[in-house]
Amino acid sequence: MEYRAIGKTGVKVSNLCMGTMSFGGIADEETSKKMFDRARETGINFFDCANVYNGGRAEEILGECMKDCRDDLVITSKVYGNMGNGINDRGLSRRHIMMAVEDSLKRLKTDRIDFYFVHAFDPETPIEETLGALDDLKRQGKILYPAVSNWAAWQIAKALGISMKESLARFECIQPMYNLVKRQAEVEILPLAASEKLGVISYSPLGGGLLTGKYKKENNLKEGRLIEQEGYQKRYKEKRYFETAEKFEGYAKERDTHPASLAVAWAMANPSVTAPIIGARNLDQLEPSLKAAEISLSDEERKAISSLSEAPPPATDRSEETV
Repeated sequence: MEYRAIGKTGVKVSNLCMGTMSFGGIADEETSKKMFDRARETGINFFDCANVYNGGRAEEILGECMKDCRDDLVITSKVYGNMGNGINDRGLSRRHIMMAVEDSLKRLKTDRIDFYFVHAFDPETPIEETLGALDDLKRQGKILYPAVSNWAAWQIAKALGISMKESLARFECIQPMYNLVKRQAEVEILPLAASEKLGVISYSPLGGGLLTGKYKKENNLKEGRLIEQEGYQKRYKEKRYFETAEKFEGYAKERDTHPASLAVAWAMANPSVTAPIIGARNLDQLEPSLKAAEISLSDEERKAISSLSEAPPPATDRSEETV
């Protein structure tokens, strides 16, 4: 396992991050603990979580798993989503952030969260309000670094400017979606991260399982995110995504490599990515993603894989200047 620093923080993490979205959901507690142990065996010291994962159950299981090795790990959690039926049980207000972090700390059985992510953009709360609350939490030692997921590049850049102007703790890590069929992050988010020296832990490197090669008519699957979850069905409904996945599976077969391993390795090979987040519903499903740590793609190989999908348009209409 390779270890990389997250942005300018000096904190070193494994170049694979273990996601816990399945913990306490499609993976029961026993299976979750086995996956945690397997990730640790391979050298992973980086675990990503969120308060909304299975209604807080993922945090509880992760807290139980890491009780004997907490100081060896770098963990994340997130705030934004609904955690109750109250009108204020969501969002990025100071009130909700301050209450949510206390609940997360209890579930995780820890005194601090290494990287605390705002999970989405809150149009009803000024960015200054959110950043001020995160700065206070850092000063209190309850979080070590603020972080951000699912914001547009302009929103992140605006927040960085406010942080600098007001001398507030800035976002040190970002978490965008990134895989072979969802490459929008390449246009502005990843260049922003490189320019501002932000860590990047990208999620969904397998495209909800699309890039594993399992979603074919002949497989007659009855489970999987693209079958069970409407959000994933909408996210990956485009015919061209399935065409890319088919070509990618053929490329992986030529290399005698599991498509899941290669898909994770492709995301990991982007120089702006610190660690892609991997996840699974069981040990068998997890193993190919762990194998990505053993794959080193050359620039030529990564370009060849990238050519299998449609590159996103540039950030401006002056496309002739990118040729």
